[in-house]
Amino acid sequence: MRSSVRTVTVDCNDTYALAAFWSQVFATPMHPDDEPGDPEALVDLGPGQPGLLFVAVPEAKTGKNRLHLDLQPDHPRDAEIERLLRLGAVLVADRRRTDGTGWAVLADIEGNEFCVLMSAAERAAADVPPVAPAR
Repeated sequence: MRSSVRTVTVDCNDTYALAAFWSQVFATPMHPDDEPGDPEALVDLGPGQPGLLFVAVPEAKTGKNRLHLDLQPDHPRDAEIERLLRLGAVLVADRRRTDGTGWAVLADIEGNEFCVLMSAAERAAADVPPVAPAR
């Protein structure tokens, strides 16, 4: 017996705005029933992947995330960081190293941190092992 992740749920103040941001990040549409002011909004990432569910809460984010997403783009990491900044993300910490390894920590429009890693092609070119889940 086992469980699987159906959704990753994010508490937020503006479900529609935050879902719209992440919808653009993943280039996937928001759920067609979602409208501004709804208490929740869903971004479906596609078959075999969990959805991102945004749920309205009255309190604002007050500290560091205890859980975050690590994004691996299908194009160069630095180009993805620039794209995300244009969407409204903010650079929180730059952990990129001079040899090309490392990552960048960004925050979405409500301050939720996430990381942007090297693409698979960049990792292969730099002879960096593929990212493996922690055990």
